[in-house]
Amino acid sequence: MTRYMTRIELHENPNKPTAKDYENLHAAMEAKGFTRTITAGNGTVYKLPTAMYYAESTQTLAQVLGHATTAAKSVWNNYSAVTSEAPSSTWEGLDKA
Repeated sequence: MTRYMTRIELHENPNKPTAKDYENLHAAMEAKGFTRTITAGNGTVYKLPTAMYYAESTQTLAQVLGHATTAAKSVWNNYSAVTSEAPSSTWEGLDKA
């Protein structure tokens, strides 16, 4: 399985996205197999920064991005998205989940 990190930002359209819009995005992303947490090698689970998502999949990078953009489109019509492979990650300052 390949590890992926995805970040989605909802843009004004002309309305500004609300906390509820981001809650809807989180639910849509979860339905597509993304989580808002990441697990350290020692098993500790950490919360990712706002609107950042983690997924493990056998699908291609383009397919994973496609799932993310489908989720974003389902809740908002003006957004940006980036997905990258994350074979290893390190972090600082994340809160425990």
